[in-house]
Amino acid sequence: MVTARQIDHIRTGVGFAGNVISFGLFLSPAPTFYEIIKKGAVEDFSPNPYLATILNCVLWVYYGLPFVHPHDTLVVTINGVGIGIELIYVCIFLIYATKKGRRYVMLVFAGEAVFYAAVVLLLTLEPRCIANRPKIIGILCDIFNILMYAMPLDNLYQVCKSKSSQYMPKWLLLFNALNGGCWLAFALLRYDIYLLVSNGSGFVFGLIQIGVWWWFRNGPKKEDQIDDEAVKAKELAMV
Repeated sequence: MVTARQIDHIRTGVGFAGNVISFGLFLSPAPTFYEIIKKGAVEDFSPNPYLATILNCVLWVYYGLPFVHPHDTLVVTINGVGIGIELIYVCIFLIYATKKGRRYVMLVFAGEAVFYAAVVLLLTLEPRCIANRPKIIGILCDIFNILMYAMPLDNLYQVCKSKSSQYMPKWLLLFNALNGGCWLAFALLRYDIYLLVSNGSGFVFGLIQIGVWWWFRNGPKKEDQIDDEAVKAKELAMV
């Protein structure tokens, strides 16, 4: 029979594996940003997954603090690392985005900062919120973790319309699914309902996103579409 101590050891091992996979998740957009730097433009890539991840990480750091939810130090460490990595991505996006794109990113980022400050103040100063702090922050973490997992689908309409998954970051999709699955196992070992709900949903979203990418993986590239449009325009001009 497996003892509680052995379950804790297994959970710690799964947590370390989750940290490694989460680190891979945070690094997975690096090839996308390499392309952005090389081309000098963000083109049709969306900043939403990275903005959502920043808010998600800061909430999970608060959730894992010992006075809020003990036994989740590994949640704090990996999400702290994630904040730093995602901020780098957002800075790169700001450098190469259009003026309209920069304005959008700054407005969303400012809104996230105000929202997080309000959450921390309420959970620190309001007596009723303090009494229910683990529950409140757990629900908020679930909401924004699910949004983070779902964000790569924000350009689903464009993908279906163009029949191309060119602007779906495939490595991000893969690590989304792996990350959700690993932290789902971590939650089941001590039955953490908040980790369970968000990462179970994330695992499902990850599988859906991989399926969409796979279905449209051989679709026409943007460059091919531009060439086709140019040929059609030339043919019309000759008529």
